[in-house]
Amino acid sequence: MKYIMPLYRSQLPHKLTSFIPQKHHVIGFLPYWLTSKADKNYNKYITTLTYFGLTIGPEGKIIKFDAPGEKEPGWYALESGKMDEFFKNAKKDDINLSLLLFNGDETAISALLSDPIPHAQNLVSEVAPIMKQYGFKDLNLDIESVSTASDEARQRFTAFVKEVKKNINKQKLGTLTIDASPTALVKKYLINLTDVSQLADYIVLMTYDFHYPGSYVTGAVSPIGGAGTNAEFDTLTGVKEALRVMPSEKILLGTPLYGYEWETLGDTPRSAVIPGTGITDSNRRAESFLASCATCSAQIDSEAKESYVIYKDQQYETYHQMFFPDAQATEEKIKLANNYQLGGIAVWALGYDGESILNPLENYKESLE
Repeated sequence: MKYIMPLYRSQLPHKLTSFIPQKHHVIGFLPYWLTSKADKNYNKYITTLTYFGLTIGPEGKIIKFDAPGEKEPGWYALESGKMDEFFKNAKKDDINLSLLLFNGDETAISALLSDPIPHAQNLVSEVAPIMKQYGFKDLNLDIESVSTASDEARQRFTAFVKEVKKNINKQKLGTLTIDASPTALVKKYLINLTDVSQLADYIVLMTYDFHYPGSYVTGAVSPIGGAGTNAEFDTLTGVKEALRVMPSEKILLGTPLYGYEWETLGDTPRSAVIPGTGITDSNRRAESFLASCATCSAQIDSEAKESYVIYKDQQYETYHQMFFPDAQATEEKIKLANNYQLGGIAVWALGYDGESILNPLENYKESLE
């Protein structure tokens, strides 16, 4: 049977699109290292639970052992039954399950794409029985390369994704989701989103880590605005660039449940960072800190739409600056997704959440596009 690419709602006549309402997609990424902190019933907030994940080897096979007798941690968490209760609870409430395959090593990625067609076939052959065993209905590919790539390398990556999608369809395994940095829309990275977005069912736009532990100045992890004044790029710019090359309903807005904290000599936002002091600041940690600090209060960055706290370290006579998302930041991301009619939101990662940051997603999940 010849595979016919389906028409997406943005490609249909207006009169037809009004008869195809769909609920928003909300992906909740659950990494194996956060399972002990993922202590809520997340089913009311999400439509898909994505397990992070298994590692792709250089020939497209799943890495199950890091060393002789030592299981790779993502494989161990899955194979040992550590994830079973999460999967059981998700299925009970009709939450879709997705399996994420990851590789972020440039050498391994180069080897993987050296022969893209057979390596893609290896990957699907390896992952198909795993997906069927656990009930995964989506395969999430997270191949993260941030180096400038040649045209040939980009073509090999597209060929790899095309072959993966072909074999997923052939075995009726479900949908294909691709994770990508919005920077790939303006820089010549390995993933060519113009081509790859035509193959994937969904693209998770990872609009976070605009600031990170190694940043030279403090700032929001996922600023909605600020490009051209406080930053080179922001979430809104990333969304607009993505809409130039793919249908809006394919785009899932990557939304962090964490930020970062740095030590500085200055007491104003975007102060220079003391090198080596950056650490991850989960929403849960930020909430706990604010509850325990009688003299601290969060402020909102008017452009980034993200909260921050600056307080003095009396011992060292320096300042700590914490930038982190909260429930209000989630509301702002929902507004952005609605304004541009995006297919949904993807939160990284379950276990970083505090008491209220996910609450706005409950109504968003149930609303119709």
